[in-house]
Amino acid sequence: MIDPEAERKEILRHYRRILKYAKPFLKGNDAKLIKKAFNTSVEAHKDMRRKSGEPYILHPLAVAQIVVEEIGLGPTGIVAALLHDVVEDTEMEISDIEREFGPKVAKIVEGLTKISGVFDYGTSQQAENFRKMLLTLSDDVRVILIKIADRLHNMRTLDSMPRDKQLKIASETMYLYAPLAHRLGLYAIKSELEDLYLKYTDTETYKDISNKIRQTRSSRTKFIRDFTLPIEEELHKHGFDFEIKGRPKSIYSILKKIKKQNITFDEIYDLFAIRIILNVPHENEKAACWQVYSIVTDHYQPNPDRLRDWVSTPKANGYESLHTTVMSKTGQWVEVQIRSKRMDEIAEKGYAAHWKYKAGGPSTSESALEQWINKVREMLETNDSNALEFMDEFRKNLFVEEVFVFTPKGDLIILPDKSTTLDFAFEIHTQIGLQCLGAKVNQKLVPLSYRLKNGDQVEILTSMKQKPADEWLNFVSTSKARAKIKDFLRDEKKIRAEEGHILVESQLAKLGIESNHHNLNRLLIHFNVHSLPELYYRAATDKLDLNEIKEDIFDPQSEASKAVSNKLEPKQFELEVQKARGLNTDMLVIGENTSRFDYKIATCCNPIPGDDVFGFQTEEEGIIIHRTSCPVAIELLANHGNRIVKTKWTDQQELAFLAGIRIKGSDRVGLVNDVTRIISNSLKVNMRSITIDSEDGFFEGNIMVFVNDTAHLDKLIQRLSKVNGVLLVERFD
Repeated sequence: MIDPEAERKEILRHYRRILKYAKPFLKGNDAKLIKKAFNTSVEAHKDMRRKSGEPYILHPLAVAQIVVEEIGLGPTGIVAALLHDVVEDTEMEISDIEREFGPKVAKIVEGLTKISGVFDYGTSQQAENFRKMLLTLSDDVRVILIKIADRLHNMRTLDSMPRDKQLKIASETMYLYAPLAHRLGLYAIKSELEDLYLKYTDTETYKDISNKIRQTRSSRTKFIRDFTLPIEEELHKHGFDFEIKGRPKSIYSILKKIKKQNITFDEIYDLFAIRIILNVPHENEKAACWQVYSIVTDHYQPNPDRLRDWVSTPKANGYESLHTTVMSKTGQWVEVQIRSKRMDEIAEKGYAAHWKYKAGGPSTSESALEQWINKVREMLETNDSNALEFMDEFRKNLFVEEVFVFTPKGDLIILPDKSTTLDFAFEIHTQIGLQCLGAKVNQKLVPLSYRLKNGDQVEILTSMKQKPADEWLNFVSTSKARAKIKDFLRDEKKIRAEEGHILVESQLAKLGIESNHHNLNRLLIHFNVHSLPELYYRAATDKLDLNEIKEDIFDPQSEASKAVSNKLEPKQFELEVQKARGLNTDMLVIGENTSRFDYKIATCCNPIPGDDVFGFQTEEEGIIIHRTSCPVAIELLANHGNRIVKTKWTDQQELAFLAGIRIKGSDRVGLVNDVTRIISNSLKVNMRSITIDSEDGFFEGNIMVFVNDTAHLDKLIQRLSKVNGVLLVERFD
């Protein structure tokens, strides 16, 4: 039963909370404008409800709350957040918003309207929307910040969505929004988006890790108290104005570490970080951070390999901090982050916090961020590939760590990680890139494909005779270099295709065959080439023998002509029908009358009954079944939403699936015997392979077994972990 009075109170409570957070920076008639935006939004959404049943107005209110409290935007951002769905859901036009709230708000709302909605269409449609979103980044970065806030609230309330929508929205978030939040320096939001992604795609693991974090909370708090006590006393002695916080790692980053380093939860040494935040004037920040570093390392032994200095050279997203990992008195490693109040605000609120510090003259971190946004603009302007390629390029280039290298004169050039000397050449100047022969790195000659390392000094060698070749595309990782090489190769190909066109025409003329659409099509099929320009290009570069163009290809009665006709496959018709009909929307049940579907189990993640799965429609191999937590799943679900098939397992037991088990422990005589006996005798499991390596009394083994489902596998893992000497048993992909 809906209680209108209770709902009205709830709405007002949210509204007042926004005003409370906004109060410190309201000027003039800002408060009036926010009130007007609130009333407009309430009126516009008055009869609408969300999937969860609550009034729709709570969504724009929640987005505005995130914008002001967690991102730190001002009145313009709050007003735009309150109105972000108004144009889309009502008769109101952008011109009305401009009249009522001014051009700035109108421009932001227009940007948000362009990129609204969950993209349910085909692949490129979705990527096209991402691209539109990035175009708005060059107009006003607040569009993206509000869009991220909108996505964060959708992720927080994903429970009320159907399962397939949950998977799709979560994967899209992980594919684009989490890296984007990271790139704009919104560290806290990025971590929460990653954790929420995990919560919906791999619920078991999420619950498991969050329970473990909860169980260790009280001991952690005591540990942090004991650890920070001597540091606090020392800092007070030196007259520092400071604050110390303990911060547990996010669930997602813990899981990433467990997977990457192949360790257990208990082995993660920096489960939490201690953050020391100093209140010092801008000009004293660097010296103060190093002074505190010296105090910390007087009390605790640092790990020399784990010092990170982002105070001298900030990250490209503006992040500044000094990190060190030290050994506590109890024998645990602890990460200590030292930073000023300004740096902390930039680390937490990212881009928005830069504005606040802009008045004090541009800082290096800001210029790095400005540079990044300029790079986005440049990518958008030079990019004419299709939207999916563009997304891929964008993620590759703008969501990676950087490598810092120097020109011969000592100027610093920042490139994406894994960049090569060829990327460096194009970064300096397009012409230098196109004529690049090789390079000298730290005075030594290296090839074009040499991967740059931090601190390399690079001198490019050029030659007027040099020009790009196809394999250059394998040597570059920046989109700028890739775009320029592709442009050159395209122009080159065009010129060669013109030459080939003349050659093909003259060969046809020699045979007295008319160069019409029908005849040229037969040539394409005969040579198995997809387009005329490609045919002409091959003719010009001798990849295709012109003497093969004979009369009998065009004579309907000849063998060659019949072979061409047969190549117009009957399968094509079926494919077209399937495309027109759209995907089969029924649930695919694996293991039960699935003969009408052509399906395969993905080898990247080897799903077994009991795993959360989805089907992915491919053109060549039918439907492929992946686990929702599979690394490949993020991209498939985010980019190809229209090809996803809802999938579940049947209850039939007789199917056997391959799963991998990793086992570690202390070696002893007869151990392998015990392990294999449990596998084959007690649980009637068939083993496909077993490899065990033993060194210095410690063994590690991988066993591939056939099981019926996850329950069967869990039982096997439980029994194996009870074997004397076994320390760890886990499933691996």
